[in-house]
Order: sequence, then structure tokens, then C-alpha cells
Amino acid sequence: MNRKKIDSATIISAVIVLALYVAVFVAEQFIPATSMLFTVLKKGATYALVAVSMNLLNGFTGIFSLGQAGFMLIGAYVYGIFTIPVLSRMDVYQYYNGGLVQFTLPVFIAMILSGLAAALFAFLIGLPVLRLKSDYLAIATLGFAEIIRALFQWDKLGPITNGSNMLRLFPTFNDFNIRGADGQVVVYLSTLVPLLISGVCIGVIILLINSTFGRALRAIKDDEIAAEAMGIRLASHKRLAFCISSFFAGVGGAMLAMYQTTVQAKSFTTAMTYEILLIVVIGGIGSVTGSCISSFLFVACSEWWLRFLDQKQMIGTFEVPLLRNGFRLVVFSIIIMVVVLFFRQGIMGTKELPDLIRGLRGKRAKGGADK
Repeated sequence: MNRKKIDSATIISAVIVLALYVAVFVAEQFIPATSMLFTVLKKGATYALVAVSMNLLNGFTGIFSLGQAGFMLIGAYVYGIFTIPVLSRMDVYQYYNGGLVQFTLPVFIAMILSGLAAALFAFLIGLPVLRLKSDYLAIATLGFAEIIRALFQWDKLGPITNGSNMLRLFPTFNDFNIRGADGQVVVYLSTLVPLLISGVCIGVIILLINSTFGRALRAIKDDEIAAEAMGIRLASHKRLAFCISSFFAGVGGAMLAMYQTTVQAKSFTTAMTYEILLIVVIGGIGSVTGSCISSFLFVACSEWWLRFLDQKQMIGTFEVPLLRNGFRLVVFSIIIMVVVLFFRQGIMGTKELPDLIRGLRGKRAKGGADK
């Protein structure tokens, strides 16, 4: 009986997600492409993937890492370097004679390569860093992100990274749109595709979390001594979790490059890592569903719903006080404080979408029995 309930809740969850994808596809065909809704969905999908990858470490393994911005930077640069058309490389690498790389990879292969490059750096960094604990580990990974940001702007690496200049002219989300012979867009896919990419990657992470490997990670988080006594190899499991998380952060970096249409190292600051960490905390440490929901809410509030607070508003001849550039961040910070104070475990805590469905069915069944 319990197995049937779990299966049905999972199926209902899958149907809800599929319905959301269909709704996005239909909306994209009829709502103007310049709508802020699609901007929120694209950036939200990117942040959702990176937040879930961070949650894999912080929420399910107990590794406090703050290096996500560094791994995203690696992924974004690898994607940009290998997808710029050969004919455009002289325009992009104008100070480096067209750059060192003189070939172009397909988009999805470049995205996978972005993740692998981030995972390789994670493996190398993880050898010494994962020996540290708690705050020391966080400081070490944060330092790594800053070193990577400075390294990629080094002029000596200019033929590869373009130095402190930006990378551009690579394929973006708009290139997924299907165009007719006249060049006009026939089918819009620039929002659906990033949501699909993010959804597939998050699905893989969920499978890992629910596997034997995922249960080992939970055991490490709960009690390392007990986990080691049960035969779990702490060092190898932590290192593998660190590499997997970094792989998906690298893919997220490639998606962010496609969203922004340009790549420049100075934009991958520690503030970006703090934003991802904030999303994880608001959604619930240990909840994939919470990370996804809070990602879209975070982007919607910061990029769309509160934008009017940065502009002066007039009611007749009366000017509304406080409304000026920067006030949006003040209100946004207050909202975050309220959420953290009243939702100590985040929006979802450690629950997932199937858990909510089971809870609603349980309440309905209990209400029917009371009657």
C-alpha cells in the first residue's frame, strides 16, 4: 500500500512538471519574446540547476562549499571558447590575433565539456581542500573562486580566455528558435530548451540522491564516524560528490553565458555564490524542490516584481518618498529577512513535491474520515 502511494505521488509530480513545460511552450508562442516572464524563466532555470548542485554538497553531504561562482566561471569560459564561430574569432580575439583555438564544437558537446572542465578543477582542488572542515573548507573554496577569477583575466592566457576582454558571438538561447526560409521565427524554443536542460540535469541529480550513493552521502552528513564504520569511504565519496556538484555548476555556467550572451570573469563575483547559497537556504537545505522554487522566486523578485521601487513615482504632484535607485535591494533584503525568520527550515524544509502531494492526500483522507 505504501509503495503504491509513493508511486502515485511521484507520477502526479511528473505530470505537474510536464504540464508546466507544456504551459511554457504555449506561452512562448503567444506572448512577446521581450516579456520579463521569459527572462525570469531563463535565468531561474540556470540558477535552479546551480542551486541544486550546491544543495547536493551543503544539504545532502554536509560539505560547506562556497566555490560555485568559480566553477560556473570555468563552465562559462569553456563554453564560450569552444563555440565561437571560426569566422568571428578574429573579431572577438582582436588583441590576440584570433586566439589559440581555431575550431568550433556543437553546443551540447561544449556544455558537457564545460561540466567536465569544472569537475576536473574540482578534483584537483578537492585533493587538499576536502581535508578541511566546516568554515575552513568554505574559506578555501571561496579563495579558489577568487583565484580562478583573477587567473582567467591574466594577459598571458589571453590567446585562450581573451584576457580581461569579454567573450561574445557564441550561440545563445535565441539560437534554439526555429526559423523559416525568410529568417522569421516559426517556433519559439529559447525559453523551453534551457528549462529542459536544467530539468534533465536536476533529474539526474535526483536519481543520484535516491541511489545507494546518495544514501551514503546522507550517512556521511549525519555521522561521519558511523558512516565510516559501515564501510563508506569518506574521502572518495566526498571527492566524487564535490566533482559531481562542480560538473553541474559548470553546465550552469554555460547556461548563464547563453543567457547573458557575453562572458567576462569580473561578473563571477563572490556575490553570485552568496545568491546561490541564499536560494538554497530560502528553499530548504536538503530539498531539491525548494531550491527550484526559491530560484524562480528569487529571480522574479530581484529582476521583475520589485523593479518599480528603483524609479521615482508620482501621484499627481506628490512624489512617493524613498522610491529611487537602490531602494529595491533594501526591500528585497527585508523580505529575505522575514522569510528566514518565519521559515527557519526554508520554504520546503527537507520535503519534496511528492511529499506535499502525499500530505495533501493524507489531510483529505483524514477530513473525510472525520465527517
